[in-house]
Amino acid sequence: MHTMTASTAPTPTDPTRPHSRGAQDDFLLQPPDPARRVPCRIDPVDLRRLDLLALLTAAGIAPSAGDRAAIARLSELPGSVHAALHRWLEQAYGFCR
Repeated sequence: MHTMTASTAPTPTDPTRPHSRGAQDDFLLQPPDPARRVPCRIDPVDLRRLDLLALLTAAGIAPSAGDRAAIARLSELPGSVHAALHRWLEQAYGFCR
């Protein structure tokens, strides 16, 4: 004769206690300490290039492979030219940053 045993229903787990062997090694990392960061400067040309790519993407303009050289050259222009280019694209495509 087969007897029915009570099934073990899942119970809420204690968040302070690990619930499996793998969970013992899993923990949240502390936020980074700004004083211990490695100093790193990004070249303004690279920042303008990335910013221009982000702006074009936000405007729905997918640069083609041949546009990389043009984007690189535009990024070498002074910041004032880059700001004007951003303003024109934002006005033409009606979106804000």
